[in-house]
Amino acid sequence: MLKKELIERSPLRILEKSIHGGVGKGNIGVIASKKGVGKTACLVHLATDQLFQGKHVIHVSFSNDTKHIISWYEDIFQEISKRRELEHAMEVHNEIIHNRVIMNFNFSTRRIPEVLERIESMISQANFKADCVVVDGYNFPEGNVNELKEIREFANKHGLEFWFSATVPEGDKSLLSEHVTPEILTNYLSEIAIVIMLKPIDGIIHLRLLKDHDQAYDEDLHLKLDPKILLISRE
Repeated sequence: MLKKELIERSPLRILEKSIHGGVGKGNIGVIASKKGVGKTACLVHLATDQLFQGKHVIHVSFSNDTKHIISWYEDIFQEISKRRELEHAMEVHNEIIHNRVIMNFNFSTRRIPEVLERIESMISQANFKADCVVVDGYNFPEGNVNELKEIREFANKHGLEFWFSATVPEGDKSLLSEHVTPEILTNYLSEIAIVIMLKPIDGIIHLRLLKDHDQAYDEDLHLKLDPKILLISRE
């Protein structure tokens, strides 16, 4: 399969259609779930899809080690290229890794203004014309809405779309109900355009849309995350 066909047939086209074309420039999307369900896999699959389209991605991690992030990208690329029988896979691989930057921060010591300053430096001084920023490991309970407002203003200024992961603690009502937004996101909803919840049901991890820009509701996207291959796929 040629890269163009791979892009057109990606299940992420279903996601884009469901959320009116995507999260959109200047907006923030959030993938939420309890710990260990697959938020990072979703973020990396979203980012890899952007890379296949020739776009530039900055991956911000608040993890202590970025080696596992690189492994996520490698594994997901290999799975996509193998399952879709991608032609000239290594050429495509070498092309897209030049369009990806991974940045590592310690959330307890590095606050959002410094993170945005580093991203802006990458864009302006290093001439890395980013299209999408994924943020893995932001601590929503310890953050505040002003930080997300600052991020949204930054995204709007630079024409970026942001995707975040959010870890929902055990006991949160959203883990038991299909119609509840995670409590840790409640104070942030004014700054968030898209909220997608990963729901494990009978061994299948379903993607449910809880907020779509100005509308809040609960919708099954008919997409699932396969934890064995780390990919989002059709149900």
